[in-house]
Amino acid sequence: MGKGDKKTKRGKIHRGTFGTRRPRIKKKRSVESKIDIDNKATVK
Repeated sequence: MGKGDKKTKRGKIHRGTFGTRRPRIKKKRSVESKIDIDNKATVK
């Protein structure tokens, strides 16, 4: 149970693969893309 084992997290890191034990980290959307800069609030 170590680097040679395909089913462990350490083995996935050693092989450079992903799976259930080591899922890919999804990128979060940036704040700038969430806020629409063109439509600024107008003061009445």
